[in-house]
Amino acid sequence: MTKNKRIKSLLKIKKKKSGRDSSGQISVRHQGGEHKRFLRKIDWKRNKIGIKAKVVAIEYDPNRTANIALLSYADGSKSYILASQKLKINDYVVSSPDADIKEGNCLPISKIPAGVPFHCLEIQPGKGAQFVKSAGSAAYIQSIDGQKAIIKLPSGELRLFNIDCKATIGQLSRADLANIKLKKAGDKRNRGIHPTVRGVVQHPDSHPHGGGEGKSSIGMHPKTPWGKPALGKKTRKKKKYSNKLIIKRIN
Repeated sequence: MTKNKRIKSLLKIKKKKSGRDSSGQISVRHQGGEHKRFLRKIDWKRNKIGIKAKVVAIEYDPNRTANIALLSYADGSKSYILASQKLKINDYVVSSPDADIKEGNCLPISKIPAGVPFHCLEIQPGKGAQFVKSAGSAAYIQSIDGQKAIIKLPSGELRLFNIDCKATIGQLSRADLANIKLKKAGDKRNRGIHPTVRGVVQHPDSHPHGGGEGKSSIGMHPKTPWGKPALGKKTRKKKKYSNKLIIKRIN
């Protein structure tokens, strides 16, 4: 990674909410603290078709798990994209249906061979990347039949996508993120994670699992602080629009 002069047009200050609403009451638990940071504007659509861009920096982004790459286009404009594992400074990338199968290039699914890893996958053509955006993740094409492609997602799920949806070649950077261990409580606080207390050790007024004498078990079916079923309760809508596109679920 390199330190690069900040480009103000690509940065925006991230407002702190700390899990509280406009009246100051905690509306989202376990959020608070967090280091001051900027939001980086990521180019999810890659609409500069056929214009080559040079990778001028690989940077850390505190708001996401993967690194980001700063691109400088031939027309003078700049933008951020997610950095793949093998993308390096001074590499050239392009978004085009005729682009080479090379790290950082963006092209339609129909042009990507089976077995090649890719990320930043669109759900609908032209909508921008929505799938496969976390550190170390990659998706693979299993087969193409007509206008539909069967793609294996990082979770193991097989799903149908339109072959005109775009994706970016390569596995995302920071694949070893899961091996990083936090050294102190402050590391979590800097990430915006407020200390969490188990429900079973709380006061009965604070949580349904709380109360009892000494060390006690839940003693009932697991539930949220608001009494809704938890731990294994399926929350996906039974009539969700994308159910017909899923060939194989992971559970």
